[in-house]
Amino acid sequence: MSARIVVADDERNITDVCRRYLEREGNTVYVASDGEEALNLWREHQPDLLVLDLMMPKIDGLEVCDTIRQTEDTPIILLTARGEEPDRLLGLTMGADDYMTKPFSPRELVLRVKNILRRTGYRDHEAAALRDGKKDAEQLQEALRFDGLSIFPSERRVEIAGKNVELTAKEFDLLQLLAAYPGKVFSRSQLLNHVWDVAYEGDMTTVTVHVRRLREKIEPNPSDPSWIKTVWGIGYKLDGKGFPS
Repeated sequence: MSARIVVADDERNITDVCRRYLEREGNTVYVASDGEEALNLWREHQPDLLVLDLMMPKIDGLEVCDTIRQTEDTPIILLTARGEEPDRLLGLTMGADDYMTKPFSPRELVLRVKNILRRTGYRDHEAAALRDGKKDAEQLQEALRFDGLSIFPSERRVEIAGKNVELTAKEFDLLQLLAAYPGKVFSRSQLLNHVWDVAYEGDMTTVTVHVRRLREKIEPNPSDPSWIKTVWGIGYKLDGKGFPS
């Protein structure tokens, strides 16, 4: 792994430890001590991932996350010293891909960074460039098509009625998993294990928030979804009436 990563925290000991562990894996790490500096580093270096403290001087982590999400899908991990559910939900609602509560293990941070980069297709960049000559044909073969919904795994792209829809990395992973098994019901714990991390220890609201955000982006009527159905007491499924063509 040789990614560009921005780590932003006003606690120097935390950024030092994060830098050291991430650089051991071959990454290039840019360190910021406040949200304003984090945004400047993001604009300058276009990193592959950001690790943002929730509470920072000048601009907090939520505002940085919101600013980035207005234009880019760059994966974001939020750090927080507060473990209350409202803080976690707010971070996920703002578009963060993951969160960690302080104090945390730097080894766990490295593992989560690896998993997120893998899921967002980071390792596929060079291979994708080599496939340019036959990319269109391959994508047509690999596309998952439903009634008005098309998913292109190779491009990590989604179309609704022929128009592109911008999804975060987690939202795409969640949709692709459900679409790969239309009609199959996934429990919230199964979705946590498959989409986030095999050993991910989070609460089920993580899945609920992402499903809600996904519905808001792809469903004509999010309160009465056509594709992502809730199976009460169990979890979610992609409606199987429109199986891939």
